[in-house]
Amino acid sequence: MALLVDKHRPRTLESLNYHPELSDRLKALAQSGDFPHLLVYGPSGAGKKTRVVATLKELYGPGVEKIKIDARVFQTTSNRKLEFNIVASVYHLEITPSDVGNYDRVVVQDLLKEVAQTQQVDLGAKQKFKVVVINEADHLTRDAQAALRRTMEKYSPNLRLILLANSTSNIIAPIRSRTLLVRVAAPTEVEICTVLTKVGLKEGWKDLEGLNKRIAKDSGRNLRKALLMYEAVHAQNETLSETTHIPPPDWEALIAQIAEQIVQERSPARLLQVRAQLYDLLSHCIDPTTIIKTLTWKLIPKSPDEIKPDVIKWAAFYEHRCKTGAKVIFHLEAFVAKYMRIYECNLMGVDFD
Repeated sequence: MALLVDKHRPRTLESLNYHPELSDRLKALAQSGDFPHLLVYGPSGAGKKTRVVATLKELYGPGVEKIKIDARVFQTTSNRKLEFNIVASVYHLEITPSDVGNYDRVVVQDLLKEVAQTQQVDLGAKQKFKVVVINEADHLTRDAQAALRRTMEKYSPNLRLILLANSTSNIIAPIRSRTLLVRVAAPTEVEICTVLTKVGLKEGWKDLEGLNKRIAKDSGRNLRKALLMYEAVHAQNETLSETTHIPPPDWEALIAQIAEQIVQERSPARLLQVRAQLYDLLSHCIDPTTIIKTLTWKLIPKSPDEIKPDVIKWAAFYEHRCKTGAKVIFHLEAFVAKYMRIYECNLMGVDFD
């Protein structure tokens, strides 16, 4: 059974519930006959992917929804084989090069070159070019982004790129200058309530305005998270009211538990126990940045005021380490150990350096 997020995902630009001016702009671009490279950016859960899929449907018609998953093997210069999944239709490809880590340049170079050198299969297609959608473009290495820039210059007649990113800060300037930047802002809490009401009506659920408002607030303006919370509340309760408890996601509850354990006892034994729980989160595909960010905000209310600036400073330091290092568990554990030391030094009245 499909989740509400997928079941009620809008398929066309007209059916999107918010940012109508952005939908009109994308529709005009798709119909103009001169479609540019796009860099679509905005916070997680704002609807970037949904808008891109709807724009592709406007470009090519319903054929883009007939997709298949191809498993491809790429070979690096050191003869290492990389297995990589590609979501493809006749008209477009969707890839996430950051899945292969530091070898993303190999995937970008080989795959885009191959796509750009082949003609459109469907001679009756509305557009003569193919589109490649690149997820998590802000996680690409500098080498991969440089390779991307050269591909954009050389093969632009046969290829259009749509890059998806949470922020443009990690995208190199030459790519930003070669793309049209499209910002998808997070929906407001009122807009999230409207979406929840519409989805509830389609499912035949009772409309509870107060509950919807609480879900919208707790979601942090992340529509994906709001829909998942909305579905969870209905799945776990036979009868609902305006005051029904909204359960946090399991991973968030575990991080809150970790924060409580760290504050209660600061010892090597507790550090080992926390490490095992952090491993558990990573094994369930929770992003290390999300872990360190959520853990920090759970620790801040439990910390003395004097150490709060230091906690945030070291959280930022180890978040950067997580992104640049190979073994994220080392940096997550180091952050926990650093917090324990700061907390202990504060209790003992010793300056922390």
